Amino acid sequence: MCGIAGYSLEPGSSLDRRLAAQALLTGIAERGADAVGYAHRVASGPVSVHKQRSGASALLDSIDVPAEATELLVHVRDYTKGHPRIEANNHPVRHGAVVGIHNGIIFNDDEIMARHGFERDLPAMTVDSEAIFALAEEAGNRALALEELRGSLASAWLDERRSGALFVARGVGRPVWIGRGETGTFFASTLDALELLERCVSLDLEKRELAEGTLLVLERGRERRSERFRPDRHFDEVLLPAVRAPHEARACRQRLASLLSPT
Repeated sequence: MCGIAGYSLEPGSSLDRRLAAQALLTGIAERGADAVGYAHRVASGPVSVHKQRSGASALLDSIDVPAEATELLVHVRDYTKGHPRIEANNHPVRHGAVVGIHNGIIFNDDEIMARHGFERDLPAMTVDSEAIFALAEEAGNRALALEELRGSLASAWLDERRSGALFVARGVGRPVWIGRGETGTFFASTLDALELLERCVSLDLEKRELAEGTLLVLERGRERRSERFRPDRHFDEVLLPAVRAPHEARACRQRLASLLSPT
């Protein structure tokens, strides 16, 4: 299991970007400790990526999100394919103009890369998630392309060709929760992560679980459109416990509480 989270904000939102990122990271920290990372974008600029081989607690204090950032992706990794000692395998993962995060396992990634003639963004990469973002880049982020994937999927990505847009997709086997607020839309692997966010930054979110086989396009804090696709369900997967790093959750929650306490 991995954990994903993030947000799309209206440009004029007064949300504390950094604190929101810290709250979301804390909310998913228990889902993996092999690597952690985040990405953000300001207006039409490039996507900025930060990742390291550690659990969430080692990154929490150093998260740095500009006050003007309108999109954020956050990830904790419990790896299956693509060893974390190779930095490019850790999330957020880049393929061309697309930078994304993924929770799940794609079993036919090598087949997809070969069939389409996709080259790995870096030669040493072996992570299965890259196939998602390669398809997204080629297909212009249309949902139909995701039907080629065989495996479990909860994913989100940014495309440097699409200013202000954030894409969230759920296939099968992994959850995604959506929270809509006054000036932004948020997503996370768990409802608990969104509820923690609400408490930390004083938000009131309208929350729902994203349906399987859905691609949601967020733009400047609002749901621009959703597309349906038929995920391939013909695969066998040994499900691991969702809580993979309880110590990371405890450490992050303790540190977050101290950040929120008045001095």
